[in-house]
Amino acid sequence: MMTKLSVNINKIATLRNARGGNVPNLLQFAIDSQKFGAQGITAHPRPDQRHIRYQDAIDLKSVVHTEYNIEGNPMDEFVRLVNDIKPTQVTLVPDAPDALTSNAGWDTIKHCVFLTEMVTEFKSNGIRTSIFVDPVESQIEGAKTTGVDRIELYTESFAQQFPHSPKTAIAPFVACAKLANNIGLGINAGHDLSLKNIAFFKSQIPGLLEVSIGHALIAESIYSGIENVIASYLDKLR
Repeated sequence: MMTKLSVNINKIATLRNARGGNVPNLLQFAIDSQKFGAQGITAHPRPDQRHIRYQDAIDLKSVVHTEYNIEGNPMDEFVRLVNDIKPTQVTLVPDAPDALTSNAGWDTIKHCVFLTEMVTEFKSNGIRTSIFVDPVESQIEGAKTTGVDRIELYTESFAQQFPHSPKTAIAPFVACAKLANNIGLGINAGHDLSLKNIAFFKSQIPGLLEVSIGHALIAESIYSGIENVIASYLDKLR
Protein backbone atom coordinates (compact mmCIF):
# COMPACT_ATOMS: atom_id res chain seq x y z
CA MET A 1 0.00 0.00 0.00
CA MET A 2 1.26 3.43 -0.93
CA THR A 3 1.50 5.79 2.03
CA LYS A 4 0.55 9.35 1.09
CA LEU A 5 3.03 12.19 1.55
CA SER A 6 1.61 15.46 2.86
CA VAL A 7 4.14 18.30 2.71
CA ASN A 8 4.00 20.60 5.71
CA ILE A 9 4.76 24.09 4.37
CA ASN A 10 5.16 25.97 7.65
CA LYS A 11 8.92 26.42 7.13
CA ILE A 12 8.30 28.11 3.77
CA ALA A 13 6.09 30.61 5.56
CA THR A 14 8.78 31.11 8.22
CA LEU A 15 11.35 31.94 5.54
CA ARG A 16 8.96 34.32 3.80
CA ASN A 17 8.07 36.10 7.03
CA ALA A 18 11.74 36.61 7.90
CA ARG A 19 12.04 39.26 5.19
CA GLY A 20 8.46 40.32 4.61
CA GLY A 21 7.03 40.41 1.12
CA ASN A 22 6.12 37.23 -0.69
CA VAL A 23 9.40 35.42 -1.34
CA PRO A 24 9.27 32.47 -1.31
CA ASN A 25 5.71 32.36 -2.58
CA LEU A 26 3.81 30.01 -0.28
CA LEU A 27 0.99 29.27 -2.70
CA GLN A 28 3.36 28.57 -5.57
CA PHE A 29 5.35 26.22 -3.33
CA ALA A 30 2.15 24.31 -2.55
CA ILE A 31 1.31 24.15 -6.26
CA ASP A 32 4.79 22.92 -7.16
CA SER A 33 4.90 20.34 -4.35
CA GLN A 34 1.74 18.77 -5.72
CA LYS A 35 3.09 18.96 -9.28
CA PHE A 36 6.17 17.06 -8.09
CA GLY A 37 3.99 14.29 -6.67
CA ALA A 38 3.02 15.22 -3.09
CA GLN A 39 -0.42 13.84 -2.33
CA GLY A 40 -1.28 16.48 0.23
CA ILE A 41 -0.41 19.82 1.80
CA THR A 42 -0.33 20.43 5.54
CA ALA A 43 -0.50 23.82 7.25
CA HIS A 44 -0.31 24.47 10.99
CA PRO A 45 -1.42 28.01 11.85
CA ARG A 46 -0.64 29.15 15.39
CA PRO A 47 -2.27 31.99 17.32
CA ASP A 48 0.70 34.36 16.86
CA GLN A 49 0.78 33.59 13.11
CA ARG A 50 4.57 33.45 13.22
CA HIS A 51 4.66 31.23 10.13
CA ILE A 52 1.36 30.21 8.53
CA ARG A 53 -1.08 33.09 8.75
CA TYR A 54 -4.81 32.58 8.93
CA GLN A 55 -5.13 34.24 5.52
CA ASP A 56 -2.58 31.74 4.15
CA ALA A 57 -4.77 28.90 5.34
CA ILE A 58 -7.72 30.45 3.54
CA ASP A 59 -5.76 31.15 0.34
CA LEU A 60 -4.34 27.63 0.20
CA LYS A 61 -7.83 26.21 -0.23
CA SER A 62 -7.93 27.48 -3.82
CA VAL A 63 -4.65 25.82 -4.88
CA VAL A 64 -4.63 22.50 -3.01
CA HIS A 65 -6.21 19.96 -5.36
CA THR A 66 -4.91 16.87 -3.54
CA GLU A 67 -5.63 16.62 0.20
CA TYR A 68 -5.57 19.64 2.46
CA ASN A 69 -4.71 19.00 6.11
CA ILE A 70 -4.94 21.80 8.66
CA GLU A 71 -3.50 21.01 12.07
CA GLY A 72 -3.53 22.90 15.34
CA ASN A 73 -4.95 23.38 18.80
CA PRO A 74 -8.76 23.64 18.52
CA MET A 75 -9.16 27.02 20.20
CA ASP A 76 -12.11 29.16 19.12
CA GLU A 77 -10.41 31.03 16.28
CA PHE A 78 -8.87 27.84 14.90
CA VAL A 79 -12.24 26.07 14.99
CA ARG A 80 -13.91 28.92 13.10
CA LEU A 81 -11.11 28.96 10.54
CA VAL A 82 -11.29 25.23 9.85
CA ASN A 83 -15.08 25.16 9.65
CA ASP A 84 -15.02 28.03 7.15
CA ILE A 85 -12.34 26.42 4.95
CA LYS A 86 -13.57 22.83 5.22
CA PRO A 87 -10.25 21.12 4.39
CA THR A 88 -10.00 17.41 3.67
CA GLN A 89 -8.71 16.75 7.17
CA VAL A 90 -8.21 18.53 10.47
CA THR A 91 -5.56 17.22 12.87
CA LEU A 92 -6.04 18.22 16.50
CA VAL A 93 -2.72 19.00 18.21
CA PRO A 94 -2.44 20.08 21.87
CA ASP A 95 0.38 22.59 21.42
CA ALA A 96 0.54 25.62 23.68
CA PRO A 97 0.32 29.03 21.94
CA ASP A 98 4.02 29.72 22.57
CA ALA A 99 5.29 26.23 21.72
CA LEU A 100 8.24 26.23 19.33
CA THR A 101 6.90 23.05 17.76
CA SER A 102 4.53 20.25 18.71
CA ASN A 103 5.97 18.38 21.67
CA ALA A 104 3.31 15.97 22.95
CA GLY A 105 0.20 14.10 21.96
CA TRP A 106 -3.22 14.48 23.53
CA ASP A 107 -4.20 12.80 26.75
CA THR A 108 -7.26 11.34 25.08
CA ILE A 109 -8.59 9.96 28.35
CA LYS A 110 -8.35 13.18 30.36
CA HIS A 111 -9.67 15.30 27.50
CA CYS A 112 -12.18 12.80 26.16
CA VAL A 113 -15.24 15.04 26.52
CA PHE A 114 -13.58 18.04 24.87
CA LEU A 115 -12.11 15.98 22.02
CA THR A 116 -15.44 14.26 21.41
CA GLU A 117 -17.11 17.66 21.07
CA MET A 118 -14.47 18.87 18.63
CA VAL A 119 -14.54 15.67 16.56
CA THR A 120 -18.33 15.78 16.38
CA GLU A 121 -18.34 19.41 15.26
CA PHE A 122 -15.74 18.97 12.53
CA LYS A 123 -17.23 15.73 11.23
CA SER A 124 -20.66 17.37 11.06
CA ASN A 125 -19.05 19.80 8.60
CA GLY A 126 -17.77 16.96 6.44
CA ILE A 127 -14.15 17.22 7.62
CA ARG A 128 -12.13 14.06 8.29
CA THR A 129 -10.68 14.23 11.81
CA SER A 130 -7.37 13.06 13.25
CA ILE A 131 -5.95 13.30 16.78
CA PHE A 132 -2.21 13.70 17.47
CA VAL A 133 -1.22 11.03 20.00
CA ASP A 134 1.83 9.56 21.71
CA PRO A 135 2.58 5.89 20.95
CA VAL A 136 0.74 4.60 24.02
CA GLU A 137 -1.95 1.96 23.56
CA SER A 138 -4.30 3.41 26.19
CA GLN A 139 -4.23 6.72 24.32
CA ILE A 140 -5.17 4.95 21.09
CA GLU A 141 -8.12 3.37 22.85
CA GLY A 142 -9.04 6.77 24.29
CA ALA A 143 -8.96 8.30 20.82
CA LYS A 144 -11.38 5.66 19.57
CA THR A 145 -13.99 6.72 22.12
CA THR A 146 -14.09 10.24 20.68
CA GLY A 147 -15.40 9.05 17.31
CA VAL A 148 -12.30 10.29 15.46
CA ASP A 149 -11.49 8.92 12.00
CA ARG A 150 -7.70 8.69 12.39
CA ILE A 151 -4.82 9.12 14.76
CA GLU A 152 -1.51 10.77 13.96
CA LEU A 153 1.34 9.05 15.76
CA TYR A 154 3.82 11.55 17.24
CA THR A 155 7.12 10.17 15.99
CA GLU A 156 9.79 12.29 17.72
CA SER A 157 10.79 9.47 20.09
CA PHE A 158 11.20 7.11 17.14
CA ALA A 159 13.41 9.59 15.28
CA GLN A 160 15.61 10.15 18.34
CA GLN A 161 16.13 6.45 19.07
CA PHE A 162 16.33 5.23 15.48
CA PRO A 163 20.09 5.81 14.94
CA HIS A 164 20.93 3.76 18.03
CA SER A 165 18.33 0.97 18.03
CA PRO A 166 15.76 0.87 15.24
CA LYS A 167 13.93 -2.14 16.69
CA THR A 168 13.57 -0.51 20.09
CA ALA A 169 12.52 2.77 18.51
CA ILE A 170 9.77 1.27 16.40
CA ALA A 171 8.32 -1.24 18.90
CA PRO A 172 5.68 0.97 20.59
CA PHE A 173 4.57 2.34 17.22
CA VAL A 174 4.04 -1.14 15.82
CA ALA A 175 1.95 -2.11 18.84
CA CYS A 176 -0.16 1.03 18.54
CA ALA A 177 -0.60 0.57 14.80
CA LYS A 178 -1.82 -2.99 15.24
CA LEU A 179 -4.28 -1.85 17.88
CA ALA A 180 -5.52 1.02 15.70
CA ASN A 181 -6.05 -1.36 12.79
CA ASN A 182 -7.98 -3.74 15.02
CA ILE A 183 -10.34 -1.07 16.34
CA GLY A 184 -10.91 0.68 13.02
CA LEU A 185 -8.77 3.81 13.29
CA GLY A 186 -6.81 5.11 10.30
CA ILE A 187 -3.13 5.79 10.93
CA ASN A 188 -1.14 8.91 10.07
CA ALA A 189 2.28 9.84 11.43
CA GLY A 190 4.55 12.82 11.71
CA HIS A 191 7.31 14.76 13.47
CA ASP A 192 11.03 14.41 12.76
CA LEU A 193 10.54 11.81 10.06
CA SER A 194 13.21 12.20 7.36
CA LEU A 195 14.79 10.48 4.39
CA LYS A 196 17.06 8.66 6.84
CA ASN A 197 14.29 6.93 8.76
CA ILE A 198 11.10 7.05 6.69
CA ALA A 199 11.61 3.80 4.73
CA PHE A 200 12.13 1.77 7.90
CA PHE A 201 9.16 3.39 9.62
CA LYS A 202 6.92 2.73 6.63
CA SER A 203 8.06 -0.88 6.36
CA GLN A 204 7.19 -1.62 9.99
CA ILE A 205 3.85 0.16 10.43
CA PRO A 206 0.88 -1.82 9.07
CA GLY A 207 -1.82 0.31 7.47
CA LEU A 208 0.11 3.59 7.46
CA LEU A 209 -2.08 5.94 5.43
CA GLU A 210 -0.24 9.27 5.50
CA VAL A 211 2.88 10.98 6.76
CA SER A 212 3.15 14.73 7.24
CA ILE A 213 6.71 15.99 6.82
CA GLY A 214 7.93 19.56 6.91
CA HIS A 215 11.15 20.54 8.67
CA ALA A 216 13.32 17.67 7.43
CA LEU A 217 11.90 17.77 3.92
CA ILE A 218 12.57 21.49 3.53
CA ALA A 219 16.06 21.19 5.04
CA GLU A 220 16.92 18.29 2.75
CA SER A 221 15.66 20.29 -0.22
CA ILE A 222 18.26 23.00 0.40
CA TYR A 223 20.87 20.51 -0.77
CA SER A 224 18.96 18.34 -3.23
CA GLY A 225 16.06 20.46 -4.50
CA ILE A 226 12.40 20.08 -3.65
CA GLU A 227 11.50 18.02 -6.73
CA ASN A 228 14.26 15.48 -6.05
CA VAL A 229 13.47 15.25 -2.35
CA ILE A 230 9.74 14.72 -2.89
CA ALA A 231 10.56 12.01 -5.43
CA SER A 232 12.84 10.34 -2.89
CA TYR A 233 10.13 10.33 -0.23
CA LEU A 234 7.58 8.91 -2.64
CA ASP A 235 9.99 6.14 -3.60
CA LYS A 236 10.56 5.20 0.04
CA LEU A 237 6.84 5.31 0.84
CA ARG A 238 5.84 2.85 -1.87
